[in-house]
Amino acid sequence: MSMHIKIASTDAKYALLPGDPGRCEAIAERLENVSHLAFNREYNSFLGHINGEGVIVCSTGIGGPSAAIAVEELAALGVKTMIRIGTCGAMQPEISGGDIIIATAAYRHEGTSLHYAPIEFPAVADIGVTNALMSAAERMGLTYHAGVVHSKDSFYGQHAPESMPVANALKENWQTMIRLGVLASEMECAALFTVGAVRRICCGSVLTALWNQESGEKFSEGSTATSDNAIDCAVEAIKSLIESTH
Repeated sequence: MSMHIKIASTDAKYALLPGDPGRCEAIAERLENVSHLAFNREYNSFLGHINGEGVIVCSTGIGGPSAAIAVEELAALGVKTMIRIGTCGAMQPEISGGDIIIATAAYRHEGTSLHYAPIEFPAVADIGVTNALMSAAERMGLTYHAGVVHSKDSFYGQHAPESMPVANALKENWQTMIRLGVLASEMECAALFTVGAVRRICCGSVLTALWNQESGEKFSEGSTATSDNAIDCAVEAIKSLIESTH
């Protein structure tokens, strides 16, 4: 029995990882032969199937530490491919609220990944999973952007930096990332990609831009419908990855 996600065993090789436990059921509805597995702490999980292959839906909670635990325990159960389905705040002017972000890599502005690899090691998504996500988005006609995202540990360090004693450093780093072309800010990709590299599993990420922090443009805050396109994109990508192995 996994210590935190509380899954005893599975033959599933694929997993879909939302942050929010409340989003799991909406994702599981896209699968076949679904059963609920467990709900412990921030980890809500379901087992379903795509083309006969087992697919776990498991929430990771907020931030790198809890995401890393989910990835570790799913990997120990034999899961080989994981896709994060999350939300983010856009940072570049060409990105609108509601657009899809496919993360190719993560700017490691958090602490969890440092317990796995030195800062010089890049947090990079698996190229096969990333290509499957981009192909799925194109087939679905979605507006998407592929590139580097920012992974942080402090939500309010981003949204209220002026209230922090390190305000100057936070604001300078934000402007540096914008100049570097970082697409959006979120909280789990760096941990996901780094742990995935260490445990030799294939990880990718598809995110919904809920707003553009620079322009102030927002998109249906608080609605689970904001994630529908990202969910469908991830499910379609898993389907194509499964079909490519048969």
